[in-house]
Amino acid sequence: MSTVMTTGQKTAKTILVVDDEKNIRRTLQLVLEGEGYHVLGADSAEMALEILARPNTPVDLAIFDVKLPQMSGLEALERLRKEEATRDLPIIVISGHATVNEAVNAIKLGASDFFEKPLARERVLVSVRNVLETAQARRALAEVSKEQLAKYEMIGKSAPMQRIFHDLEKVAPTRASVLITGESGTGKELIARAVHRLSPRTDSPFVKVNCAAIPRELIESELFGHERGAFTGAQTKRRGFFEQAHGGTLFLDEIGDMDVVAQAKVLRALQSGEISRVGSEHVIHVDVRVLAATNKDLGKEVERGGFREDLFFRLNVFPLRSPNLRERVEDIPLLAHAFMLNFAKENGTKPKPIDNAVLAALVTRKWPGNVRELKNVVERMAILSGDRVTIADLPEDPHESPFGEEDPRDEAAPPVENFEEEHDTASRPPATAPGPEALRSYLTLREYREQTERKYIVDTLKLTGWNISRTAVILGVERTNLHKKIRGYQIKRGEG
Repeated sequence: MSTVMTTGQKTAKTILVVDDEKNIRRTLQLVLEGEGYHVLGADSAEMALEILARPNTPVDLAIFDVKLPQMSGLEALERLRKEEATRDLPIIVISGHATVNEAVNAIKLGASDFFEKPLARERVLVSVRNVLETAQARRALAEVSKEQLAKYEMIGKSAPMQRIFHDLEKVAPTRASVLITGESGTGKELIARAVHRLSPRTDSPFVKVNCAAIPRELIESELFGHERGAFTGAQTKRRGFFEQAHGGTLFLDEIGDMDVVAQAKVLRALQSGEISRVGSEHVIHVDVRVLAATNKDLGKEVERGGFREDLFFRLNVFPLRSPNLRERVEDIPLLAHAFMLNFAKENGTKPKPIDNAVLAALVTRKWPGNVRELKNVVERMAILSGDRVTIADLPEDPHESPFGEEDPRDEAAPPVENFEEEHDTASRPPATAPGPEALRSYLTLREYREQTERKYIVDTLKLTGWNISRTAVILGVERTNLHKKIRGYQIKRGEG
């Protein structure tokens, strides 16, 4: 949506207020203009529709009363949602005699919010701000993700994701096998589905097999099927995953966990295009494109004998690496907004704006669980927060180590031997070893860390006027964690 310029060249959002009561329109105008918004007024739904149809009068938000002289606010809302130009226009519905049915109908018709008269100033301003910010997030997401979601069901503007999209365009139209590697939670299955969707097989089956979830004794039956009576419990004939995927794509997820015996049979199927059900000698020809994914290093698995080298080469025709979230931190705000909007859509609730302080804190996290973990955190905040997600709603990072604990990576570091020789101490005069009294004046590394951290926390609190939320954002920690440190260091307000 476009905006208009007010005095001082400050950009303002344009809000259309539709109410047949002049005093209501005037009150809303004063409240909204006091916050820097540009306000237009209409005393009927018909007049509002005429204003919204003007190409030179762009509107960022409309507030409709339910009870209007001829066409009601809900009727106008329904009509606006059918028009391409106003389908995504944020609309708030108000009513002097609201019923539960009216509120439900308004939300079903696409209203962004609904509240009753008399209008409370803070309620109006919070609702307007939330609705406008959510609409802005939707537009930002749409600009980046419209084509991406249609093609890949993935979004991202970072360099690693752009490389993935480029490689998908190249390999998808071919028949080549693809091996997708990457950490858990990075979206390897989404990449596999994108390969299938962009391939000539898009209208044929996409069959996913979780190799890690199938017991060793059943994997052959699951992959190739079985005849009735082939083994105890085989009461009916069953088509295996290879047959089910005929003409389409077979996705072998967690291929690194497949039993070595089953690997040999999968290799034969890939080489010959032929399978046999368990308990049958009849050969079945299958046309299947195989995609595989793993979070393991299959090269190392081959070296230790846990994975067949010939199958590895057969699958690794075109390798694709799914980037972890730490490599694409600029995508985190985009993903957070997308997860919030999807959660609201799935649960029939209003999407909540996410404060910039929350987004900044999300960017600083390590995310060992990657995109899956981020999605869980956003959904948890959506459930626990009020009208908007603030820094107080951000759950504590379970992966953050308490300050002062040893870094577990230190244990893996080899000790440095012959330190003096490596640093050529022969060229320097020998130092006199400090005596016991002098040693007592030294701090341990832990004591030094604690004193330094305490001072930095006090300095930052002083800088923010002892605002806990702002201090937590600057320090890159959650409020709960900051409160623990303040209590632990016995920091008193005003010191420093």
